[in-house]
Amino acid sequence: MRRNFDVSAIIIRDGHIIDPANKRDEMADLYIGDGKIIGSQNDIESPKSEIEEIDASNLIVAPGLIDVHVHLREPGFAHKETIESGARAAAAGGFTTVVCMPNTSPTADNPSTIAWIKDRAAAVACVNVLPTGAISRNLAGEELAPIGSLAQAGVVAITDDGHCIQNHEVMRRAVEYARMVGVPVLDHCQDYNLVGNGVVHEGYWSTLLGLPGWPAAGEEAIVMRNILLAELCDHQIHCQHVSAAGSVRLIREARKRGTKISGEVCPHHIALTDEAIQNFDTNCKMNPPLRSQTDVDALMEGIGDGTLSILCSDHAPHADFEKEVEFDAAPFGIVGLETQLGLFIDLLVHKRHKIDIARLIAMYTIEPARLLKIDAGTLSIGARADVTLIDPELEWTVRIDQFESASRNSPFNGWKLKGRAVQTITGGKTVWKL
Repeated sequence: MRRNFDVSAIIIRDGHIIDPANKRDEMADLYIGDGKIIGSQNDIESPKSEIEEIDASNLIVAPGLIDVHVHLREPGFAHKETIESGARAAAAGGFTTVVCMPNTSPTADNPSTIAWIKDRAAAVACVNVLPTGAISRNLAGEELAPIGSLAQAGVVAITDDGHCIQNHEVMRRAVEYARMVGVPVLDHCQDYNLVGNGVVHEGYWSTLLGLPGWPAAGEEAIVMRNILLAELCDHQIHCQHVSAAGSVRLIREARKRGTKISGEVCPHHIALTDEAIQNFDTNCKMNPPLRSQTDVDALMEGIGDGTLSILCSDHAPHADFEKEVEFDAAPFGIVGLETQLGLFIDLLVHKRHKIDIARLIAMYTIEPARLLKIDAGTLSIGARADVTLIDPELEWTVRIDQFESASRNSPFNGWKLKGRAVQTITGGKTVWKL
């Protein structure tokens, strides 16, 4: 693979351009000059020797993909991942923009930590890194973080991801403040009283293996809370990593009423069921957990009918020594930036035929851009030249030893997938190429 081509202009020839933001789906050339999308070859001012031509025959030319749910671990946990390595992993997965979660050390609950993340990303990241701010101080769920100051510092959303505010009054005030400053609220839906010490989905396998169960109701109760608050406060609440059939039903009904509620799906929640935990593989320990086939089918239907509008990874890197312990003691989460696109294309487009490739690209571009109100996910003339080239027919095998991520905690090693990104362009520069 090669990275960081230094050219002034790029012509992408004969590609299948899919740009949902502009309702564009056609065979055409795409022109890039001075880091922006331009209208024609005549607008390129560079000498011919500085123009890179890319043959995109049989490739999809899409706006740079956006992942709204990524843990880059810095500051504080560089042994798991760094902003630099996480950005490389994003580029290798076809992503030009990632939204990083605030559960760092120190917590991203103040403007100075947000400034550090932005400065670090500007210095070392090969893709766009957009920070979120915490809803509550130190993610403790008791006292609100300075939401106004966080918005001024440049966060694109607020979330306590990894934690969930249990006090409904505190959450209501957070949503009201978020409305005032114009940022969405992203919520990790988990009722601690219902979930207790659960580590896997409550069902057949938790009973058989003697592992503490985590009922789907523990997610659904907070999804219902968020729907009520979205209606009360008339503001956008986005439910992160939806995993339960009941959550899909609740979100579907609320969206039909016009409630400002949305949800996202991670690939592991449709690629695997709780049966995957039968060998106590800690790489199958997720938060929320892998659930039943009934839940997987409901997620698929929610994606197919538009109830669940965004795809993402919940990229959660952990070092090997952290995962190589007893199942109960292992941390939750897996890496996902480099496998998610292949998994979703393979499962949703090729195997289950739930959506077509154009809708899949919309769920990675225009939908997250709308949620976060960011200028991304488009190939409009004048827009920043963030472009992902995708071969939807490419068959490949997941090899964790070839990951760009600093961590390897994935249950998908050795999986054969169909479809992957083959080149990632950020700001008019190729930052990754297969």
